[in-house]
Amino acid sequence: MSTSNTLELIEFRQQCQQRVDQRLGAALDAEIVSVTLLEAMRYACLGGGKRIRPVLAYASALAVGGELAAADNAAAAIELIHSYSLVHDDLPAMDDDDLRRGKPTVHKAFDEATAILVGDALQSLAFQILSTEADALGANNRLAMVQLLSQAAGATGMVGGQSLDFEAVGVKLSIQQLEQMHSLKTGALIRCAVLLGGMSCGSSSNSQMSALASYADNIGLAFQVQDDILDVVGDTSQLGKPQGSDSDKNKPTYVSLLGPDKAKALANSLAEKAIAALQGFPTSADPLRELAAFVVSRLH
Repeated sequence: MSTSNTLELIEFRQQCQQRVDQRLGAALDAEIVSVTLLEAMRYACLGGGKRIRPVLAYASALAVGGELAAADNAAAAIELIHSYSLVHDDLPAMDDDDLRRGKPTVHKAFDEATAILVGDALQSLAFQILSTEADALGANNRLAMVQLLSQAAGATGMVGGQSLDFEAVGVKLSIQQLEQMHSLKTGALIRCAVLLGGMSCGSSSNSQMSALASYADNIGLAFQVQDDILDVVGDTSQLGKPQGSDSDKNKPTYVSLLGPDKAKALANSLAEKAIAALQGFPTSADPLRELAAFVVSRLH
């Protein structure tokens, strides 16, 4: 990736981050009866995070010829689901982490009960935003997007993958089993982000959506492989979460199965496949192409 393209991607990511933060901020300015709950919800999803999933949603909207504004609701919804999952993952009954996005986790900053309620509230708010009629999409398109997000976030997607992750602690998995687990735990929501972005314009073709799905499947797995690498070689101050937490919990990772060199080669190969899936797209898909390279070169 050239320096000029890197700078363009940085500017694009910042633009997308500002858009989704504005949409999230508006949603979290709503009248919520519990001041503590509202404060904790804002703490959980504002002022931190890479916003990779919203950025992917925005980039997909551009790829199919849409405008950034068309993907505001999709971007916000996917970030709310992601934020809720992090709040619950960090709980003592789950991963028991003290640090997230460079600050104390929600159950540390508030308490465990509040953290559970925050996750519940963020999840329901995601579907409220995605089903709103404040955009130009018809009811059928909005219903399809809600269905996609519910599948990606639930037992057949992220939550199912999280369950497999707990079952795998201390167990030696095959590479196929590890791929299945992460295609659900991490990949399902990333795939959903890409597809929601493509659907948000209401005019994407079946061939475009198929290509975006192929892109998303590869980039979702590449993201997880790079996460596994960073868990070994990353720095806590950059990661915003404890380095080495996966190995400390005896979780199977791509690094533990393949070694760091082969894991890195796999991540790069997946990114190349993701870019290849966009062969039929014009230059409007360049942000997606750049994001594929970013995902496997990031340091946090």
